[in-house]
Amino acid sequence: MINGTIQRNAPSSSTENAALFPSGYTLVMALVVLLFFLWGMSNNLTDILVQQLKKSFELSAFQAQLVQTAVFLGYFFMALPTAALMRRSGYKAGMLGGLILFATGTLLFWPAAHLDRYSWMLTALFFVGCGSASLEAAANGFIAEAGPAETSERRLNLAQAFNPAGSVAGILAGTFFIFSGVELAPARVSAMRLEGTYANYLHSELMRVVPVYVALGSVVLLLAAAIAVLRLPPVGVEDHAADEERIVPQITALLRNPTLRAALIAQFCYCGAQIGSWSAFIPYLKQYTHVSERSAGLLLTANLIALTCGRFLSTALMRWVKPVTMMAVYAVINTMLVAIAVLHPGPLGAGALVATSFFMSVLYPTIFASGIKGLGKRTQVGGSLIVMSVVGGAFIPPTLGLIARHYNSYAMGYLVITVCYVVVALFAWHQHKRHADSAVPLEVV
Repeated sequence: MINGTIQRNAPSSSTENAALFPSGYTLVMALVVLLFFLWGMSNNLTDILVQQLKKSFELSAFQAQLVQTAVFLGYFFMALPTAALMRRSGYKAGMLGGLILFATGTLLFWPAAHLDRYSWMLTALFFVGCGSASLEAAANGFIAEAGPAETSERRLNLAQAFNPAGSVAGILAGTFFIFSGVELAPARVSAMRLEGTYANYLHSELMRVVPVYVALGSVVLLLAAAIAVLRLPPVGVEDHAADEERIVPQITALLRNPTLRAALIAQFCYCGAQIGSWSAFIPYLKQYTHVSERSAGLLLTANLIALTCGRFLSTALMRWVKPVTMMAVYAVINTMLVAIAVLHPGPLGAGALVATSFFMSVLYPTIFASGIKGLGKRTQVGGSLIVMSVVGGAFIPPTLGLIARHYNSYAMGYLVITVCYVVVALFAWHQHKRHADSAVPLEVV
């Protein structure tokens, strides 16, 4: 480090062959990577919940998307407290705190369903979101720092490749264990209302969410116990006797960093685009095709399969293609694909939406790694700020729902997703130009 900057050397064969993970911690690293699987499973169960709770509580498109709002408001409110916790006690404390909050939220589904209250369901999802925020802040930061800086993007993309595998598991669990496969015709609904049996039917549909979430909560508690007894590599633990800088001054200093500010905006838009695309995918299919709920749920898994393939293939390609260059190209492609879904609703549009998932693959981890690179001792707080920007998932899906309700068209709702990808493409192009010269110094704030 010279005069507050870190000089980045041109890529070399030694850089290409640098170790991704520290040796001697195989079990620990495997458990941390499992966290990526875990919150992927949870986040995509909510895509099933949007449709299931819409039916169970007879919600509008806007009201149903509040499922995503509850989860991602948890991200916003919990990211900085997690940063403060990790600053005092390290990444392990952040992971354990996240797992406990996560388990609390999943177990709250049981009383929420029995009370038959949508507000309680949203409360449970808020706790799940708080837990997921802590896990993402801790696990992403830990993986990014647990190895050579020159391989941080590759390492984080590899760990993130297990996230869509969890997402697939979540969608399959929701499709087969939450969706009943019973879709009543309007005439049958009217008859059941007259018979006084329709309310019981709706409650039985709601209760189908309980076993899935209670089982997930039990697994989370077991994982917390395993991580609690293992020793993690000494990553992100600072000497606070020599450094007593508080969180607020750190945030003020970090927000003066133009790259981090741009990363916050890009991550807000990307996460809103991803969550909005997937949570509206089943309603999009229901409006423009003739598939059943279960068939739509299975088709939703195609998005996650595409994302998984994109993660593994793109991570391999990063040995030869710079991550920021790949991010720029992928964001432009997704802008065009979502435009097709808007202009040609139906099977062609649905296929274009599935294709966007392949090109989502590098966006989140590359924005994250680009945003925190060069932050030095403030990396944990900077990473938590980027996790806070995931709150885009709380605002973009309801916006999509409002537009869809106003125009009675989910295709029109996807216009907001197009705008989000334009913003990500602009950030990516700026990063591409910034890193065109591999000797550009990274500022440490």
